[in-house]
Amino acid sequence: MSAKSKKTLKITPKTTKLICVVGAGRWGQNHIRTLNQLGCLGGIVDTDPARLKLFSVQYPNVPVFSHLNKAIQKPFAGFVVATPAITHHETAKFIIQHKKHVLVEKPLSLNTPDAQELIQLAKQFKVNLMVGHVLLFHPAIRKMRALIANGKIGKLQYLYSNRLNLGAVRQEENALWSFAPHDISIFQYFIGHLPIKVVANGGMFLQPHIHDVTITSLTYPDNIVGHIFVSWLHPFKEHRLIVIGSKGMFQFEDSSKEKQILFFEKGIDWQKGEPVKRDGATEVIPYEPGEPLAKELEYFIGRLDGKPVETAGGESALEVLQILEQASCDLDREAVAVKINLLHVQQKPYFAHESAIIDEPCEIGKDTKIWHFSHISSGAKIGKNCNFGQNVFVAKDAVIGSHVKIQNNVSVYTGAIIEDEVFLGPSCVLTNVINPRSEINRHSLYKKTIIRRGVTIGANATIVCGVEIGSYAFIAAGAVVTRNVPPYALMMGVPAAQTGWMSRHGVRLPKPDKTGAMTCPESGFRYKETKSGILKCLDIDEEQPLPEMVNR
Repeated sequence: MSAKSKKTLKITPKTTKLICVVGAGRWGQNHIRTLNQLGCLGGIVDTDPARLKLFSVQYPNVPVFSHLNKAIQKPFAGFVVATPAITHHETAKFIIQHKKHVLVEKPLSLNTPDAQELIQLAKQFKVNLMVGHVLLFHPAIRKMRALIANGKIGKLQYLYSNRLNLGAVRQEENALWSFAPHDISIFQYFIGHLPIKVVANGGMFLQPHIHDVTITSLTYPDNIVGHIFVSWLHPFKEHRLIVIGSKGMFQFEDSSKEKQILFFEKGIDWQKGEPVKRDGATEVIPYEPGEPLAKELEYFIGRLDGKPVETAGGESALEVLQILEQASCDLDREAVAVKINLLHVQQKPYFAHESAIIDEPCEIGKDTKIWHFSHISSGAKIGKNCNFGQNVFVAKDAVIGSHVKIQNNVSVYTGAIIEDEVFLGPSCVLTNVINPRSEINRHSLYKKTIIRRGVTIGANATIVCGVEIGSYAFIAAGAVVTRNVPPYALMMGVPAAQTGWMSRHGVRLPKPDKTGAMTCPESGFRYKETKSGILKCLDIDEEQPLPEMVNR
């Protein structure tokens, strides 16, 4: 049967092996649809109530759960984990420790120690751990592997794959981690050995710390070489795999309508010491078509009785992860080398003490001063004419305006937005997680804290994340702010409460006169509550700089 032929998915109604899908996002929905077609959809877990309501209507006989704790108590034969990659390790660990078979979407985890732990736990609790390297179940890939093993192309010499498209652009991972696991898993499936050398390079164009395009070269034992080109910044979609051997060559283009395996009886022969081109016929290799995800899930269902997982198991997923980590390290080294070279030839518009650490790429404005032992992370944005004291830390993607003064021992974490002319006193505390736990990763739950123009935060004050502090508010030393603060408010105590108003010059305003105006003793500017809890300056536009005579 040709690759063009259609084949209806077979449903096996006799099966009683029900599987619960954890995570009903884009790829989780594919698992839900396919398991339902196979008659094996047992339950759906998701934290989004609206999404669960939709699925309860679409699949009225399938129970839905808002938390895995409830689903794990049901007699499901296995689980599919299709949650964000950062949660794979903890979610799979929980399921394995409850002695349930589990299929985890790729990647198995974000680092090899976590993957190794899951593999060991699966052995300890005598359950199967499988990973969603779905292309290993593509009928064309399996056919090519069988032909390679049978010597169709002779000795395997060289492989390359292109996985290119315009999008989908990720913000939590680069193109290497998003696209390349598919191709790495195929290379490993064909070759059966770890590479002895991994070299990667790429480019970052859309986001300062995330590669949009990478090329990874892999050298394997027995003089086998491969490379993987991935990009989400490309004018058209292409998923192409080329495999070259001593007797011929394969091409499979999964992005084409035909999805044909082509065998080229081509190569270079040596005749009388001279290389001679061999240009033989091109053959279309037939294979039985089928949906790779359905094949993968059928395979997983067939292992719910404890039969060993021989394809896409934990060990093979660990190999993919090890290669990804090696490639990532090479990308990081390349980026650092480029940045160091640039720093040698570019004049810095700012001053940083020799003990300060500046992780490029970041943005630091003209005439900003960064003093002893401070650390600016890559992706941070800092305006001009700022002054940072000793031991100041600015995290990735934090945003700081111009003319900002930060005193000693202050950390500005991801999620903080600090506008112009803010003053942060010594050892004041900004946070970005409302309920931190050391053993629970909440990177995806960082809350935004906005500190508007001209705010003063006193020494040792604490700003609980997720609040907005209005322009020219004044937070007293040691106060703990737990809610939004209106402009010009004076906040004191634990928890902080408003005890009055402060002028733009940082002077407490007296009681209002008969007209309702409050006059700043230092500048003479008048302030008035235009409505309850909202203070405005009557004599100067709050967006304008102070007049020169009072700007001291």
